[in-house]
Amino acid sequence: MSLHLARKRTGWPDAALGAAEVMDPPRTWRWVGVAVVAVGLAWILYQLLTNPGFQWDIVFRYMLDPTVLRGVAMTIQLTVLVMVIGIAVGIVVALMRMSGDPLLIACAHAFVWFFRGTPVLVQLVFWYNLGALFPDIGLGIPFGGPKFLEIPATVAISSFTAAMLGLGLNEGAYMAEIIRAGLLSVDHGQTEASKALGHSPAQTFRVIVLPQAMKAIVPPTGNQLIGMLKYTSIASVVALHELMHSVETIYSRTYETMPLLIVAALWYLIMVSILSLLQSLIERHYMRGWRADAHASAQP
Repeated sequence: MSLHLARKRTGWPDAALGAAEVMDPPRTWRWVGVAVVAVGLAWILYQLLTNPGFQWDIVFRYMLDPTVLRGVAMTIQLTVLVMVIGIAVGIVVALMRMSGDPLLIACAHAFVWFFRGTPVLVQLVFWYNLGALFPDIGLGIPFGGPKFLEIPATVAISSFTAAMLGLGLNEGAYMAEIIRAGLLSVDHGQTEASKALGHSPAQTFRVIVLPQAMKAIVPPTGNQLIGMLKYTSIASVVALHELMHSVETIYSRTYETMPLLIVAALWYLIMVSILSLLQSLIERHYMRGWRADAHASAQP
């Protein structure tokens, strides 16, 4: 701590402070913590370099294996489609919750309650075995009326469809709350001011509400996207050939379990790192106006 800073904090003159030396607090425990972390990192590095169980030669051999790459492509495809479904469903459910209509609010509450309250693994298996309840899926008049189109459930609900529906509807319940919270974060006075300027409801939502709500929506949505990329590994239980199922297929044949799990972990880390970078860029884009306003308000 400098003498000038001490004088500002205490209000004492420099002469009074000059008689005593101002000492920094001891940093013993900080150095102990640094030493513990350094030893831990050194041990991890030593294990990575010397433990033969990691079998890095096998890891590098399978990183670009066609089966693994197909699993990576399937994981990316499933993640994108699930998030599209989740965001679309989330928007509809969020607007239903904010509609003011008691029936729509009750239906939205029930949807969120059910899909957030049941494990996603149960939902995946349920969709995969939907044929046990409905052997045929048809389009027509309900309650025993004629069917215009009818196909077997085993044909309509494949492994990919079951994973997409199970993960997408589950994600929609979480996205509904994220979107609703983002819309509620916008001051109601801004909407009233937009109406006073003669903007239509669509213009108000597009120009005033949505850009401000995105600052609250983007960060948790990015987290949901990253989480969903990893949740797709659950789809292996319905025999979908995503990344995790692909490496399981290989090590069930070669018995090289640990190297193949490391391959899967490395690919997940690569994809999550890319998504994290994209999330950071999107957040920076939507935070530009807020930072400019904060900087302007901080000026004397």
